[in-house]
Amino acid sequence: MQTRTLIMVETALMVALALILDRIEFAGPWVMGGSISLVMLPIFVMAFRRGLKVGQGYSVSLNSEARFTPSNFYTIQLPLPYDWRVHLHSGTKKENTSDGHCSGLFFASFFRLVAHIISGGVWFGEYAPEGWNVWLYSAVYNTSYLVPETLITFGVILLIAKTQPAFFKLKNRPARLKSSVVS
Repeated sequence: MQTRTLIMVETALMVALALILDRIEFAGPWVMGGSISLVMLPIFVMAFRRGLKVGQGYSVSLNSEARFTPSNFYTIQLPLPYDWRVHLHSGTKKENTSDGHCSGLFFASFFRLVAHIISGGVWFGEYAPEGWNVWLYSAVYNTSYLVPETLITFGVILLIAKTQPAFFKLKNRPARLKSSVVS
């Protein structure tokens, strides 16, 4: 199979897997949204296997599909169109090693948390309990499900990297972004 076709098939399969994993969730006590699932797993796999360029295309596909599923179809849905895209930057780490994957995952998850806190404060601040600071409430609320989700995803990524090290090391992987200095 040609590389381009292989990447397109892999992207389609990962989008489907992400949508399935998004439905298998632990809803928990979060009445305003949020749950613990493995939806981040295919996102990180694409970022680590294929890099930023392919990952951006994957992200657009995943966001388009996720936004127009029956349970998410609203007239306007603006709060978090960028939260999954931030994960793709985990694929820009130079080292394609377990350590590189761990640091990339935590870097991207931190920025996802920041995006959710900002969104929570701006869009959902009116739902904060009486007497709570809006930003503190948003930070506590979003941390309560994003940190466990990140740790679970971290465990699965680490397990894959340790047991199948070749899984993330592709011979035909597109070149990563390199900074060039003009002298």
